[in-house]
Amino acid sequence: MNTGVAVQSVVQIGDLIPRGTRMNVFQSIYWVFIALGTLVGVVVVGYMVYNAYRYREGGSHAEDGDDERPTLGEIPTGGGKGRKLFLSFGLSAVVVISLIVWTYGTLLYVESPVAAQESDQEELEIQVVGRQFSWEFVYPNGHSSFELVVPEDTRVRLVVTSDDVFHNFGIPSLRAKTDAIPGQTTETWFIADQPGEYQAHCYELCGAGHSGMNANVVVMQQSAYDEWYANTSGGGGNTSDTSGNASENGTRTTSEALTA
Repeated sequence: MNTGVAVQSVVQIGDLIPRGTRMNVFQSIYWVFIALGTLVGVVVVGYMVYNAYRYREGGSHAEDGDDERPTLGEIPTGGGKGRKLFLSFGLSAVVVISLIVWTYGTLLYVESPVAAQESDQEELEIQVVGRQFSWEFVYPNGHSSFELVVPEDTRVRLVVTSDDVFHNFGIPSLRAKTDAIPGQTTETWFIADQPGEYQAHCYELCGAGHSGMNANVVVMQQSAYDEWYANTSGGGGNTSDTSGNASENGTRTTSEALTA
């Protein structure tokens, strides 16, 4: 099945698929699994405790009919000639299959670039280039920087590649992560709903300086971002280093813009 068709089919499920920031989506998956796992665990453990007490050594239980004590080494029918057993198998299958379908649909929405096209929200596309041992971010106007600056509440699409070896770009606080492969591009996206500073890291061993291959991610209010972006220029206008220090051309650093 074509990925685009798959995503369009998933989107039609509607409210069953969580939307919003990637963090919200992954938290939804987490809490659904926690809730269902807890429910199933309580039912299973409760049933085990009930039967352990009922058939305890020296306890009272029916000695005739379908309620006879289970024989050691045999699967008990539970007095229903196997109906309870098959019912439990059926319910388990329904729960597992439902989780698989829902999770697959949710991850398709999160991971596929086509998912962004299903939203009317404005999107900002930024090129990310990894090299030993830094990240470069190229904006639509050609401006490049070693610091990723984005506006809040905006879908940001990252098109990621590498100039040398394999890397993996990730922003853990925003739940965005994808491979950086030489000669190829991969994509990921995120929506940051809180202004502030975050950290991006390389998550694939790429050499002696791997542990220091980090980048600042600055999320600004829209008005501050518009002002910052208007003061940028193409062709590497920002010559800041990997620590996000001020550029030599006099442009304010993003930290200054945040506090302005």
